[in-house]
Amino acid sequence: MKKNDIILIGILLALSLAAFGGAALYAKLGTRQPQAVVYLKGKEKGRYPLSENITLEIRQEDGGYNILKIEGGKADITEASCPDKVCVRQRPAGGRGESLVCLPNQLTVEIENGGEDGLDGSTN
Repeated sequence: MKKNDIILIGILLALSLAAFGGAALYAKLGTRQPQAVVYLKGKEKGRYPLSENITLEIRQEDGGYNILKIEGGKADITEASCPDKVCVRQRPAGGRGESLVCLPNQLTVEIENGGEDGLDGSTN
Protein backbone atom coordinates (compact mmCIF):
# COMPACT_ATOMS: atom_id res chain seq x y z
CA MET A 1 0.00 0.00 0.00
CA LYS A 2 1.14 3.46 -0.79
CA LYS A 3 1.07 6.49 1.49
CA ASN A 4 -1.87 8.04 -0.41
CA ASP A 5 -3.87 4.81 -0.06
CA ILE A 6 -3.45 4.90 3.73
CA ILE A 7 -4.50 8.56 3.82
CA LEU A 8 -7.58 7.82 1.70
CA ILE A 9 -8.57 4.90 3.94
CA GLY A 10 -8.12 7.11 7.01
CA ILE A 11 -10.29 9.86 5.52
CA LEU A 12 -13.03 7.39 4.54
CA LEU A 13 -12.93 5.81 7.99
CA ALA A 14 -13.19 9.23 9.68
CA LEU A 15 -16.14 10.23 7.46
CA SER A 16 -18.00 7.00 8.15
CA LEU A 17 -17.46 7.37 11.92
CA ALA A 18 -18.70 10.98 11.77
CA ALA A 19 -21.82 9.90 9.85
CA PHE A 20 -22.49 7.09 12.31
CA GLY A 21 -22.00 9.42 15.28
CA GLY A 22 -24.35 12.02 13.78
CA ALA A 23 -27.02 9.40 13.15
CA ALA A 24 -26.69 8.05 16.69
CA LEU A 25 -26.93 11.55 18.15
CA TYR A 26 -30.04 12.32 16.08
CA ALA A 27 -31.63 9.06 17.20
CA LYS A 28 -30.93 9.90 20.83
CA LEU A 29 -31.97 13.56 20.81
CA GLY A 30 -34.24 13.98 17.82
CA THR A 31 -36.86 11.38 18.64
CA ARG A 32 -37.45 11.98 22.34
CA GLN A 33 -41.14 11.99 23.02
CA PRO A 34 -42.79 14.97 24.72
CA GLN A 35 -43.77 14.41 28.31
CA ALA A 36 -45.55 16.22 31.11
CA VAL A 37 -43.33 16.64 34.16
CA VAL A 38 -45.31 17.18 37.37
CA TYR A 39 -43.80 19.26 40.19
CA LEU A 40 -45.43 19.62 43.60
CA LYS A 41 -43.95 22.28 45.90
CA GLY A 42 -40.97 22.46 43.53
CA LYS A 43 -40.14 18.73 43.71
CA GLU A 44 -40.58 16.43 40.74
CA LYS A 45 -43.36 13.92 41.34
CA GLY A 46 -43.59 12.17 37.98
CA ARG A 47 -43.13 12.15 34.21
CA TYR A 48 -45.92 11.12 31.88
CA PRO A 49 -45.70 10.76 28.08
CA LEU A 50 -48.12 12.91 26.10
CA SER A 51 -48.61 10.00 23.71
CA GLU A 52 -50.65 8.09 26.33
CA ASN A 53 -54.15 9.07 27.46
CA ILE A 54 -54.22 9.10 31.27
CA THR A 55 -55.98 10.90 34.10
CA LEU A 56 -54.13 11.57 37.37
CA GLU A 57 -55.34 12.83 40.71
CA ILE A 58 -52.54 14.79 42.36
CA ARG A 59 -53.15 15.18 46.09
CA GLN A 60 -51.42 17.58 48.46
CA GLU A 61 -50.78 16.89 52.15
CA ASP A 62 -53.37 19.47 53.19
CA GLY A 63 -56.13 17.74 51.23
CA GLY A 64 -55.94 19.94 48.14
CA TYR A 65 -55.98 18.23 44.78
CA ASN A 66 -55.72 18.70 41.02
CA ILE A 67 -56.93 16.41 38.27
CA LEU A 68 -54.46 16.26 35.36
CA LYS A 69 -55.74 14.79 32.12
CA ILE A 70 -53.37 13.87 29.28
CA GLU A 71 -55.19 13.26 26.02
CA GLY A 72 -54.50 13.87 22.36
CA GLY A 73 -50.91 14.94 22.98
CA LYS A 74 -51.86 17.68 25.46
CA ALA A 75 -51.95 18.02 29.25
CA ASP A 76 -54.82 19.82 30.95
CA ILE A 77 -55.87 20.50 34.54
CA THR A 78 -59.57 19.68 34.43
CA GLU A 79 -60.47 20.00 38.12
CA ALA A 80 -58.90 21.55 41.22
CA SER A 81 -59.68 22.27 44.86
CA CYS A 82 -58.25 25.79 44.72
CA PRO A 83 -60.72 28.66 45.23
CA ASP A 84 -60.06 30.66 42.04
CA LYS A 85 -59.83 27.81 39.46
CA VAL A 86 -57.42 29.79 37.25
CA CYS A 87 -55.51 26.56 36.57
CA VAL A 88 -58.68 24.90 35.24
CA ARG A 89 -59.30 27.78 32.82
CA GLN A 90 -55.79 27.59 31.29
CA ARG A 91 -55.59 26.20 27.80
CA PRO A 92 -54.08 22.70 27.50
CA ALA A 93 -50.29 22.51 27.15
CA GLY A 94 -48.61 20.32 24.56
CA GLY A 95 -45.63 22.19 23.15
CA ARG A 96 -42.11 22.05 24.55
CA GLY A 97 -41.64 24.77 27.15
CA GLU A 98 -45.35 25.23 27.85
CA SER A 99 -46.59 24.84 31.41
CA LEU A 100 -49.67 24.64 33.61
CA VAL A 101 -49.62 26.22 37.07
CA CYS A 102 -51.85 26.07 40.13
CA LEU A 103 -50.40 28.56 42.61
CA PRO A 104 -52.67 27.78 45.60
CA ASN A 105 -51.85 24.06 45.37
CA GLN A 106 -48.18 24.70 44.47
CA LEU A 107 -48.46 22.50 41.37
CA THR A 108 -46.57 22.99 38.12
CA VAL A 109 -46.77 20.82 35.01
CA GLU A 110 -44.03 21.47 32.43
CA ILE A 111 -43.84 20.01 28.92
CA GLU A 112 -40.38 18.73 28.01
CA ASN A 113 -38.84 17.26 24.84
CA GLY A 114 -40.63 16.84 21.57
CA GLY A 115 -41.04 19.50 18.87
CA GLU A 116 -39.51 22.88 18.33
CA ASP A 117 -39.90 25.76 20.75
CA GLY A 118 -42.69 28.09 19.74
CA LEU A 119 -42.00 31.69 18.74
CA ASP A 120 -42.99 33.91 21.65
CA GLY A 121 -42.65 37.20 19.84
CA SER A 122 -40.63 39.17 17.37
CA THR A 123 -39.07 42.58 17.01
CA ASN A 124 -38.74 44.73 13.95
